[in-house]
Amino acid sequence: MLSSVLLLLLISGAQAAYYGAIITNYFGDVQPFVLTYHFKESGSSCQEVDILQCGGNCNTPPVYAIDESRNEWCQKTRVDIYYRYGPNKFTYQHSVGSSSWIENRNGIVTPLLRISNDFRTRSDINKPNSTPQTTIIPLVRVPSNCQRNINLLVSDPDGDDIRCRYAAYPECNTCTPPSVLSVSSSCSLSFSPTNSSDEGPYAVQMRVEDFPRQTITLTDGNTGVQEVKTSSIAIGSIPFQFVFRVDPAAPSCTEGEYLPRFLPPTPEHGAQILTNNNQALEISVRAEVTQAETTELLFSGPPGSAKSSSGSGNFTLTWTPSARDAGLNYPLCFVVQANSSGSVYQSDLRCVFVTTGNTTVFRPSTTTPPQTTPPQTTPPLTTTMLTTTTNQPTTTTTPPRSSTPNATPVPGPNYVLALDAMISTTLLMETDSATIMNLIKEELKRQGLPSDITLKLLSSRLVGVTTPAP
Repeated sequence: MLSSVLLLLLISGAQAAYYGAIITNYFGDVQPFVLTYHFKESGSSCQEVDILQCGGNCNTPPVYAIDESRNEWCQKTRVDIYYRYGPNKFTYQHSVGSSSWIENRNGIVTPLLRISNDFRTRSDINKPNSTPQTTIIPLVRVPSNCQRNINLLVSDPDGDDIRCRYAAYPECNTCTPPSVLSVSSSCSLSFSPTNSSDEGPYAVQMRVEDFPRQTITLTDGNTGVQEVKTSSIAIGSIPFQFVFRVDPAAPSCTEGEYLPRFLPPTPEHGAQILTNNNQALEISVRAEVTQAETTELLFSGPPGSAKSSSGSGNFTLTWTPSARDAGLNYPLCFVVQANSSGSVYQSDLRCVFVTTGNTTVFRPSTTTPPQTTPPQTTPPLTTTMLTTTTNQPTTTTTPPRSSTPNATPVPGPNYVLALDAMISTTLLMETDSATIMNLIKEELKRQGLPSDITLKLLSSRLVGVTTPAP
């Protein structure tokens, strides 16, 4: 019988006020597969987070500061990279304990973090499973008299079905969910107006899980033993924890009065923003209130992201991806906070995806290299989306030419030999191939290819692209 491997790390020390954490992992696309862990944790101060994560010594591996909110909370992340993750370690669970949660209404005291994933090779992608990717700020707040829906932004590198739920034993020590907050399997949180007796902070302990969209086989590379996973069995399960605070009633729940309202050019929730490796990305965030004063932008994003302000209600988020970020789809979430007579008000939580890679327009040429498109925003992942992002320069060919001077070039076709593309859709290739192919063609045209390109389906996972002669 196959056994799992459990790693338990108990951290003690200063009485840190814990504000939640998220752990995700990701396998690269190049063999031998590299496993990257992102461990994002929050506490009442940045020094306490250092103690929680590495006993105060964060030299190896480094811990990156993400954001903090004026002596209330701090969020940091640690990035662990494993070039050898163990030939026999097909499942892995990681538990972390710390001193105590921030005092909360649902009686959660001792934190427990556990990530589960299956490291055996999947038959559909021929590599181990990557967990869902998501994030959130440590403290989300809403007035007790205002309706609020929080739509979490989650993605899965393997295209799996993602579902959310509250944690249950043994995924938590005390598992009482917040009485004022409901969660749907589609990862939406809902708060309905309540009375003053429910005001205060609540500890939120959730699980985000990925399920294969079809029956797959998992193979242990060491023994060859296989196991079948159906679409009703989770492959990976990550902890998703934060604090939800119910504040005193606001004079008005109308956005733009006390609760900040987002204005253009702030990207829409779920937008996908593309950038290139080592190219600085800037995201403009603008919000307004008429009966309060905007005070700060709070966010959670990838390591190295930062914020700045250029006046009341005008903010900029910046991030420069490195080579190790190539091809990754990072979630970035933010709120704008306002103050009026000592009361604090938050906007809706808004999240976007930032995707890295070298974005190339494929124009075959003998004299000039492929042109590079600027960062742009594409539709949310709930619709079909394809980007021509590549981790390495894309190779194109030109039509064969005669060695005779001034000879007429032999007409096409031209072929795109390498196209690293990412597609997210609810359509099935087996039944909706024509629709998918048409959507891919339209997206390639938007990326700069000629309007008369032709596409050929090579297999259920491969598409051939042919461009006409120049």
